[in-house]
Amino acid sequence: MSNTHNHYHNNSDVDIEKQLNNSEGEDVSTKNASVSRIMTSGENDEYVHIGNQKYYRSELLQAFGGTLMPGLAAPSVHKFANPAPLGLSAFALTTFVLSLINAQAMGLETANVVVGLAIFYGGLIQLLAGMWEMAVENTFGALALSSYGGFWMSFGAINIPWFGISAAYTNTRDLEVALGFYLLGWAIFTFMLMLATMKSTVAFFSLFATLDLTFLLLSVGNLAPSANCTKAGGIVGVITAFVAWYNAYAGLATHENAYVTVKAFPIPVIGGKKKN
Repeated sequence: MSNTHNHYHNNSDVDIEKQLNNSEGEDVSTKNASVSRIMTSGENDEYVHIGNQKYYRSELLQAFGGTLMPGLAAPSVHKFANPAPLGLSAFALTTFVLSLINAQAMGLETANVVVGLAIFYGGLIQLLAGMWEMAVENTFGALALSSYGGFWMSFGAINIPWFGISAAYTNTRDLEVALGFYLLGWAIFTFMLMLATMKSTVAFFSLFATLDLTFLLLSVGNLAPSANCTKAGGIVGVITAFVAWYNAYAGLATHENAYVTVKAFPIPVIGGKKKN
């Protein structure tokens, strides 16, 4: 006989068992109105009903930086490879090189070497990865990778004389302020994405937290202006690049192809209720 139970689920929880069982036996009136209902069925509750679809528990995708999936989600109906490691790697390498220059590593201050990376790898390749994330039904991954792909393309355009963007500012200070506004906008956008990863994993959240701090420091470095803030932004940017590579490796390495794999460390859910 198949038994059916009512459960309640916040879409951002990362532990499937906790999500499916942590509210069993609780009074419906005590649940927040924004929390949605999930049904389970089967001999051992092996089926999970999300909307009008039914899935095996094992099929549900948990929050994981290697897939840029910030919460529990049903698997895609499309059989594509995981595009997240490609997009993360493109972002990481471009960020790494520019951040070293911002930090004035070995006295280097000219960032022109980044233009090629910004247009083709961090820009075009990351944009393509974002479009493939859309194809596998990952809204967060599509938004993040496509947007940062656009960021790198726009950064490249600023540093290519043919576009005339930098040349339009005859006053150096005006250019610094304009770049400060530009970077501040990206800091605000990144903060929004960071909020959407607060119930995912430590590495996933750390990627957007460090990136947001990088944008903020670089923005202040231009608006203040402050060379020390720009250097600090470069240093945090290098850290961001390594966190991005870590998440990329997490999505790439498996027990079948690597001796060293990455384990996800979920962020504890604040205010979560214990099972009765």
